[in-house]
Amino acid sequence: MAFLYKADPARGAQWAKLFAQKAPDVPFHIWPDHGDPAAIRYLAAWQPPENPTHMFPNLEVVFSVGAGIDQFDLSGVPAHVPVVRMIEPGIVDGMVEYVTQAALTIHRDLFDYGLQQQQQVWRELPLKPAAQRRIGVLGLGVLGTAVLDRLRLFGFACAGWSRSPREIEGVECYAGEGSLDAFLSRTDILVCLLPLTPATRGLLDASLFAKLPRGASLIQTGRGPHLNQQDLLAALDSGQLQNAILDVTDPEPLPAGHPLWTHPRVRITPHIASATRPDTAVDVVLDNLRRHRDGLPMLGQIDRTRGY
Repeated sequence: MAFLYKADPARGAQWAKLFAQKAPDVPFHIWPDHGDPAAIRYLAAWQPPENPTHMFPNLEVVFSVGAGIDQFDLSGVPAHVPVVRMIEPGIVDGMVEYVTQAALTIHRDLFDYGLQQQQQVWRELPLKPAAQRRIGVLGLGVLGTAVLDRLRLFGFACAGWSRSPREIEGVECYAGEGSLDAFLSRTDILVCLLPLTPATRGLLDASLFAKLPRGASLIQTGRGPHLNQQDLLAALDSGQLQNAILDVTDPEPLPAGHPLWTHPRVRITPHIASATRPDTAVDVVLDNLRRHRDGLPMLGQIDRTRGY
C-alpha cells in the first residue's frame, strides 16, 4: 500500500524522510518515480495527473498538499475516491500571522506613513482605537476562525460571514446570502478567506465594494479569481476603497506593467501568506491514513457538492 507525492520535489524529499521515520511500513515515492502503479493507494499532489485512477487503478485517497482544491480537476477523480484538503498547523499559523500583520498595517496607517516617508513628511495621524475598527472575514472555516480568534485579542470589532450558520466567541457571525449586505456595511477591513467555487468566483467586484463603508480596505488571501482587478482599481481610485493587500492574483504572477504592481495603495506578495510545513503536514496525513483504514471520517475531506 504505497504513497505517492506529486508536488515540489524538495518538499517531497522532506516528506520521504518523515515517512521513513514515522511510517516505515508505507513505501513512499516521489513523482515521476511511482514504482508499481497497482501498489499506489494514496496520492498527495498540488495537481494530480490526469485521470489518476487510470494510471493507479487501486487508488483509495487523493490528498491536496494545499489548503484548497480549486486547482484540482475533480471530474478526473472518481466519486468513490475521497479528496482531502490540507488542514494542518503550519498553514493555519502562517495565515494567522499574515492576516494579523496586514490588518495592523492598515489599522496603524502604514500605507499613509509610507507615502509620507517618500515625500519626507513628518506628520502624526490621528490614532483610531482597535475597538473602533471593524474587521470582517469572509469564510469561517479553519483558517477564518483562527484569524478571528487572534484579531479579537487586539480588541477589534470582529465579524465573520459564512454560507452556513456558525457561532464563534467574541465574533458577530452572519450566514447566508441574505445577510451578506449587512455584514459588508459594518466592515472597515474586509478579509477574504473563501474557497474558490463557481459561487465565489468574481465575488470581490464593484457591487460588493459599493456595499462597504467608504474608505474600507481589502485583504485578499483567498484565490486570485475571487477578485475583479479592474473593479478594485476603480474602487481605489474613487476612494471607495482606501487600501488593498493582495497575496493572490489572477494570473500569478501578474503580467509586467499591470497597474496593480505600482498602485500606491496596493501591496502584493507572491502567494506566501501560508504554506504547508512538512513535519506537521505528514503528521496530519498519517492520522488521516489511520482514520481511513479504521473507516472514520478524514479531517479535511471535501464535500463535492459544495466544492470544498
